[in-house]
Amino acid sequence: MSAAPPRQARRRPRRGSLERPVSGRTYRGTWLLVALPLLLAAFTVSRPAPLSKPDLPAAFDLHGARTLSVELANSYPDRFPGTAGAAEAAAWFTDQLQPYGFRTSADKFEASVPGRGRLSFENLLAVAPGRSESTIIVMAHRDNSGASAGANDNASGTAALIELARSYANPAAASSAPSSARRVSPTHTIAFLSTDGGVLGGIGVQHFVESSPLARNVIAVINLDAIAGPGRPRLELAGDEPRSPSVTLVATAAARMLEQTNLPPQRPSALRQLLDLAFPFSFFEQAPFVGHGISALTLTSAGDRPPLSFGDTPTQLHAGRLGEIGRSAQQLLASLDGGLELAAGTSSYVYLGARVIRGWAIELVLVAALLPFLAAAVDLFALTRRRRIPLAPAVRSLRSRLGFWIWVAVAFELIGLFGFWPVGGSRPPAPQASTGTDWPTLGLVVLALLAFGGWLVSRDRLLPHREATSEEELAGHTVALLALGMAGRLVVAVNPFALIFVLPSLHAWLWLPNLRSQVLLARLTTVVLGFAGVALLVGTFAGRFGLGLDAPWYLAQLVAIGWVPFPLLVISVAWAAAAAQLAALAAGRYAPYPSAQERPPLGPIRRTIRRTVLGVRAGRRARLRPASDPGSAALEG
Repeated sequence: MSAAPPRQARRRPRRGSLERPVSGRTYRGTWLLVALPLLLAAFTVSRPAPLSKPDLPAAFDLHGARTLSVELANSYPDRFPGTAGAAEAAAWFTDQLQPYGFRTSADKFEASVPGRGRLSFENLLAVAPGRSESTIIVMAHRDNSGASAGANDNASGTAALIELARSYANPAAASSAPSSARRVSPTHTIAFLSTDGGVLGGIGVQHFVESSPLARNVIAVINLDAIAGPGRPRLELAGDEPRSPSVTLVATAAARMLEQTNLPPQRPSALRQLLDLAFPFSFFEQAPFVGHGISALTLTSAGDRPPLSFGDTPTQLHAGRLGEIGRSAQQLLASLDGGLELAAGTSSYVYLGARVIRGWAIELVLVAALLPFLAAAVDLFALTRRRRIPLAPAVRSLRSRLGFWIWVAVAFELIGLFGFWPVGGSRPPAPQASTGTDWPTLGLVVLALLAFGGWLVSRDRLLPHREATSEEELAGHTVALLALGMAGRLVVAVNPFALIFVLPSLHAWLWLPNLRSQVLLARLTTVVLGFAGVALLVGTFAGRFGLGLDAPWYLAQLVAIGWVPFPLLVISVAWAAAAAQLAALAAGRYAPYPSAQERPPLGPIRRTIRRTVLGVRAGRRARLRPASDPGSAALEG
């Protein structure tokens, strides 16, 4: 008999083996569950209908608005909150409305500003009573940074606010009003709000929403901000919470702008709208209203952030754009006032062209996209149980890494309590303010030293003292992936839209156990791909909001002032610990937590204390020895 041919070596590891523990079949099969939410989301796509066009044409006084813009900018070029110019500009605003029968009420208050301490602010409110207590607010911030005259940002919005208020003048009290003024008896109560602190993150608006009794009756808000710039007319929708203004309000604003400019207004792209829901943030003043469930939007000629202050002089005003947006605001206000079907409140959605897809449908899709990872991770856990691979050492390693990141987070908060970080109110710092772009070098150095000290304490049981076995590495992967799955489920409980930042890491790092035999470059590339969600968030602030290399510090300051919710901070710490364990595994630097036999009798903290105490005692004995025995040195010689 001839000998049997030798069996060829298996080219690809068998499914379920230590070399190929993650089941691709389970992962791919679970993606079929995502089809149902996608189909459901497709059925929610709709085209919102705008409110009807007003019967009367727009009668916005462009010449008067431009004159007021120039007068405010030239007469009071420094209107920074708390300055003499700010107080004079407030008196000027009141004087402009007094001949038209408006009694302007002032709300003076103080608030803390990061890096500037407590400043004085003053909101001004003029009300045109209507047949209904339901209130529509037209608003514009009156202040500027003081770096220039602030003609476009925001003398233009303030001038348009005054012109719109004049069209709702009280006939009985406005005998001196020009005959060209349109006198309208509104259906709703119309409030004209001139806020303070707009350049400092909308402090005046936040105060109004939280303290004014009128805020309880507000059904819609139109904010006018930098409306005389060279840019195309634009709608800003983002809020302080994962909500969006009423689709009826947005559709009506877009329709009125199209009628006045012959161009559809710009608005954030679908991806940027999704990012605004995942990380609610805006530099414009509609955000506090939307965050409190009040439908609001901003009409502007700027981009995703207010324009730069330098060079904002009256000579740079674009009268044509001022007229277009002013007329659009007037027609929008008339449509809202006459629209009995106006839907108040907020919801969540994303505009896709002229259509919207509902936010709850997007949430279902994002949550469904989490299922393939969870199914594969649970299957991996079952594999370790079948093979009786102990997970306790890997859990303890993850616990040590979690302790380190908790220490970094606590150190960051403690440094803020000692005044190293600019802290104050919970409004976002202005993008041009020094607190938003100047890195506090001393505070960051102290944080780095504290973090390094925490690493010295934890490193003793995290650094590899021997080569980890395949079973130990698989246990490390399994525990870290299960922790990531838990973090993803917690994100669902806090804000499902934020999964857009987490899903890249889950679906990329899931395959690290199968890449253990691959070259180092392949493993590290997979780790880097998992940080795509974090890069998307930082890139949004760097590029979209124009913060550039200052974006990381700006995000850190949002954490310091409490803008980032505490549950998300806790989830981020847990995510960082799991990411660190997976990165150590990919780099070949992972070590399971040592057993009792492998550990020294004392822990790292106690050993450090013991070494310090023994060193101090040795130094003390060395200093006391010559004094107690002066002849000892000679005898020893």
